[in-house]
Amino acid sequence: MTATPRPGTPAATPRPAPAPLAPALRRLPPAPAEKDRTNSNVRMAVTLEEAPSLGWILVKALMRFAFMVANNVFAIPSYICYVIILQPLRMLDSKRFWYIEGIMYKWLLGMVASWGWYAGYTVMEWGDDIKAISNDEAVMLVNHQATGDVCTLMMCLQDKGLVVAQMMWLMDHIFKYTNFGIVSLIHGDFFIRQGKSHRDQQLLLLKRHLENNYRSRDRKWIVLFPEGGFLRKRRETSQAFAKKNNLPFLTHVTLPRIGATKIILNALVARQENGSPAGGDAKKLDSKSKGLQWIIDTTIAYPKAEPIDIQTWILGYRKPRVTHVHYRIFPIKDVPLETDDLSDWLYQRFIEKEHLLSHFYETGAFPPPKGHKEAVSREMTLSTMWIFLIQCFAFLSGYMWYSIIQYFYHCLF
Repeated sequence: MTATPRPGTPAATPRPAPAPLAPALRRLPPAPAEKDRTNSNVRMAVTLEEAPSLGWILVKALMRFAFMVANNVFAIPSYICYVIILQPLRMLDSKRFWYIEGIMYKWLLGMVASWGWYAGYTVMEWGDDIKAISNDEAVMLVNHQATGDVCTLMMCLQDKGLVVAQMMWLMDHIFKYTNFGIVSLIHGDFFIRQGKSHRDQQLLLLKRHLENNYRSRDRKWIVLFPEGGFLRKRRETSQAFAKKNNLPFLTHVTLPRIGATKIILNALVARQENGSPAGGDAKKLDSKSKGLQWIIDTTIAYPKAEPIDIQTWILGYRKPRVTHVHYRIFPIKDVPLETDDLSDWLYQRFIEKEHLLSHFYETGAFPPPKGHKEAVSREMTLSTMWIFLIQCFAFLSGYMWYSIIQYFYHCLF
């Protein structure tokens, strides 16, 4: 049936059906304000999902920092008290005194190494096995990228016998004012001040320091960073110097400074009657010759060229990673001692470091030695039980010395 309109009422005009939306209009992107709100919501969701993880990282970092402070408060004063109480032994038997001091020094460095070890920062070693020369005198020439380089060496040298106990460090003078500065001063490490205005005076002081402390304290290894500073700070200056003097353009290392290396070699290399160095033989690692016998060219490489700093080592807020250390041993008889020849030799070592690091950053591994098809790496490990024992000894010693000092204080006052 068809509805009939009432009399006097105008007939209704049919409404046209709504036109379908054009495809272009249906697919328009959201307005800028709406898009920003969407992205903001996504970012907020990601942040909320990551919040528990970031919170745990913060809590863990605070706990690690608190442990580090406690470690230093107990261990360093205990070391100083032991050194003071053993002064009579130093007068009676100096060699035995410095042996005991070196063992305690090694334990302190082992504690520092453990902070990174338990954060998952481990070391993979490549190249020559330096354990074979751990009883001989040697100098380590190391590239320098960040403060974590020192911590890395503290870790990877712990399993090399008494190397750490009988080692002398050459480090920037700023480290003298850190919590570990007093320990390094007692042990006989050398703090060198950088800059042209101080260079000649510092080299003279280094020469006197070696003469007065190296042999008398039965030191055998020296750690030296010939670049004279961190890579990020010296790269531009080094490249400008290389361009001016027609030297190779280096990216992953900088050109080394020769001054400290020359002083060390002249002071410590034993001379034969004919004036040539009496160093070790690569085929006879048990050489009985006196004086400095080996140069260890040491190259530290970090994955993705992202070095670890001391803050990361202590707080452990970055993900676990493996630092790679490459060694190459040179007999001292193969190292020239004249200034120009030594400069060329040292430059060549750092050009080789540049090639080693370039290969590592491209492939994730160091290249194999000549005559070998592949390079072999060795994982360095720390004994958990040994770390536990030296930590217990440090805390118990701290408590013991505190009790002794408190007793005498009450007796006197």
